Amino acid sequence: MKIWVDADACPVVIKEILYRAADRTGVLVTLVANKALRIPRSDHIAMLQVDYGFDVADNEIVKRLSPGDLVVTADIPLAAEVIGKGGLALDPRGELYTEENIGARLNIRDFMDTLRTGGVETGGPPALSQSDRNEFANHLNELLSKNA
Repeated sequence: MKIWVDADACPVVIKEILYRAADRTGVLVTLVANKALRIPRSDHIAMLQVDYGFDVADNEIVKRLSPGDLVVTADIPLAAEVIGKGGLALDPRGELYTEENIGARLNIRDFMDTLRTGGVETGGPPALSQSDRNEFANHLNELLSKNA
């Protein structure tokens, strides 16, 4: 298993959880972003910088993904592609996307996008809470334990 991170919008606290997990387990964590990111020196943490552009990082993750790899992303269409290729997708808030829930998540995303396009103010997501961080860390540890 490798871990791929859709890193442009990934919260720092989630990256720090991933860094600790990489060093603890030896699983390779690769952050994919369209700008250079500072990462700790580690044999288990890498940074892949891609060109700027719509979905460039997402496309690179999907291209490099192997079945069983984990992708950390809040991007629901990317999560759907990952699941379609046999990968695992985990939201930074701790929600594990699955074949059973990804369709509903895509429908909600599309509905909200339609509202925003129509001028309705939908607001953004709430700030990342401590329970979100705990949920993420718990799911990550569970997935890493299954693949150890």
